[in-house]
Amino acid sequence: MRRLGLWLFLGILTLVAVPVDSRAAGKTAADKAIAGKPNIVLITLDSTRTDRMGFLGSRSGLTPSLDNLARQGVVFAQAYAQSPLTVASHATILTGTYPQIHRAGEFGSPLEQRLPYLPYLLHLSGYRTAAFVGSILLDPSNGPFQRYDRGFDVYDAAFHQPQRGESRYQSVARRGDQVVDRATKWLASNQQRPFFLWVHLHDPSAPGAIYDRAIAAADAAAGKLVSFLRAQSLYDDAVIVVASAHGESLGAHGEDTHGIFLYDETIHVPLVLKLPKNQIAGKQIKNRTRLLDIAPTVLEVAGIPVPSQMQGQSLLRIAQVSSQADQPAYARSDLAHQAFQCSALESWRAGKYLYIRAPKPELYDLSADPNATRNLALSSKATLETMAAQFQGFDGRLGSEPGKESAGGLTSSEMQKLASLGYVGLQKSAAGVSATTEGIDPKDLIAAANETLAALRDFDDGKPEKAIPVLRQVLASQTNIYLAQFGMGAALFQQQHYAEAIPYLHKAIELQPDSAWAHYVMGLSLMKTGDFKTSAVHLEIASERLPGFLALHSALAEVYEHLGRREDATRERSSGSLGENKK
Repeated sequence: MRRLGLWLFLGILTLVAVPVDSRAAGKTAADKAIAGKPNIVLITLDSTRTDRMGFLGSRSGLTPSLDNLARQGVVFAQAYAQSPLTVASHATILTGTYPQIHRAGEFGSPLEQRLPYLPYLLHLSGYRTAAFVGSILLDPSNGPFQRYDRGFDVYDAAFHQPQRGESRYQSVARRGDQVVDRATKWLASNQQRPFFLWVHLHDPSAPGAIYDRAIAAADAAAGKLVSFLRAQSLYDDAVIVVASAHGESLGAHGEDTHGIFLYDETIHVPLVLKLPKNQIAGKQIKNRTRLLDIAPTVLEVAGIPVPSQMQGQSLLRIAQVSSQADQPAYARSDLAHQAFQCSALESWRAGKYLYIRAPKPELYDLSADPNATRNLALSSKATLETMAAQFQGFDGRLGSEPGKESAGGLTSSEMQKLASLGYVGLQKSAAGVSATTEGIDPKDLIAAANETLAALRDFDDGKPEKAIPVLRQVLASQTNIYLAQFGMGAALFQQQHYAEAIPYLHKAIELQPDSAWAHYVMGLSLMKTGDFKTSAVHLEIASERLPGFLALHSALAEVYEHLGRREDATRERSSGSLGENKK
């Protein structure tokens, strides 16, 4: 960033010191320098497994468009996500930092100003920037991707919380072809170059029965975008990155979907890089790479200095020196800890081994056992200790990074307010990212996790009547599952059973006291039942964690009006209006 600052400083001096005619010439030169930078297209997929990709050996025929693109680029055959979750993984892709540093998650943690952010850095360097996403999970105004619209000229999301009777594609998701339609309209009207375009295709996040069909739909949408780039003469000189944020278990190791486990089904992901003029075309790199490496790669190709806070390395160097030693790959999942009150999981891939740090540690020789079915933790203790020592060294180095394990829990004032409302045990459970491997192993609770996540899919599809009996069954045997308690409360709220929802939401907050979503739905439920004073407490806590959530600010303004707090209501309305104007 120093070089960029110096360039800007010298530019200012030049404008001050030269005559008008020279100033115009200088501006033309600067415009030419910016115009000489490559256009950048980032296509991210959800839930896409490597074994469905033709360019990685699949013979299913599901991905002809991506296969064609891969033939003109570099394929990184051993690429790994740092999280099996949409929000955390995309935050890693766009910041070039580990999950412990950016702390993004499905429960909402706003992007901090101090973090490096790819769209913002590109925007500062003269790029026109736009995002078109297919899920509410990546919506900065209505979902948990708070403040991740920083640096974007256009951020197209505009989803809303699920409503009874609405399918997920009417509220929380958008099909890939629709996302691409919006993106190509922007491209057609955008004459300013260069541009950074991020397109997110959510289609593969589909039930197992239609999974392959969803993969094919995402491939067709990607192909539609590439065809448009070709038709507009934007393809040849563009940098195009295609990556999946995570994979999908499809029943492997007992996990139906994704988000809990860290095996290859969810962590090994497709990654393709097409360079301008198809440089290094048709090459497949066997060295291990990470989604962490995407942001520094894009900056290097664009000729922009890579901030020291970014923790990845350039994929170009790996592609050009493929004989270099394989780098380890780290991943973690906090969902088991945050949503199911189990241990968090962390994994370390080095050499031929996969080590999973958990209450019941796991070690697999992936060269002999690629499906990770034979746990060697008890029989190969020396190797286990070596992998654990490597992991500890990495953890120690990461521990010195600013932001790691920063507080994300309740403030003392918030805890006092909740304690006065009858919440107990908040001091102990109000914590940010936790790396503890103590407590319940997620492997022992995966059946309940599967049932809970399936019920929440019905909830997202506007069918709370289907979700409620499943969640009741889960809670009959496992009362201390935050996501099941919250799901019950949210489903009952969706059915307008507000008073019945409150006890479930109360329990959810006791289990996960800094969950903005539980506070939000609790605040709405209390507002509907006329308890405006208590509603304000919950909505205020939620607003601190979801600063861009427009519906939340509107609800809080309404509560303030009932309480006679006109000044607060005006401020909340102003916050909402600013968000709408930015949109």
